[in-house]
Amino acid sequence: MIRLCAPHELAEGQSRGFVIDQLNLLAVRRAGQVHAYLNRCPHRGIALEWQKDDFLDDSGSLIRCATHGALFLIENGECVAGPCEGQALLMLECREDANGIWIAQ
Repeated sequence: MIRLCAPHELAEGQSRGFVIDQLNLLAVRRAGQVHAYLNRCPHRGIALEWQKDDFLDDSGSLIRCATHGALFLIENGECVAGPCEGQALLMLECREDANGIWIAQ
């Protein structure tokens, strides 16, 4: 397992980006659960954010691609609006304990 950060470093309703071993990743905490994805839009293969750690839409309820506005469900990465509708972000196996937020290698 790879440690992303300490649990307190990802607050409820927030998102963060990580680069680990040349992998561009993102994590979002929603309803107490952490969801992790490869930070790569299925439409163009580019990173989702323009500004550091800014992955959510204005409502904070969807992941947004800043380049073309595609919207993805936080819980499963499915694209629900935009040019890649019906596709999904690559979900990473993620778990959390008192020592950190972890993804599978």
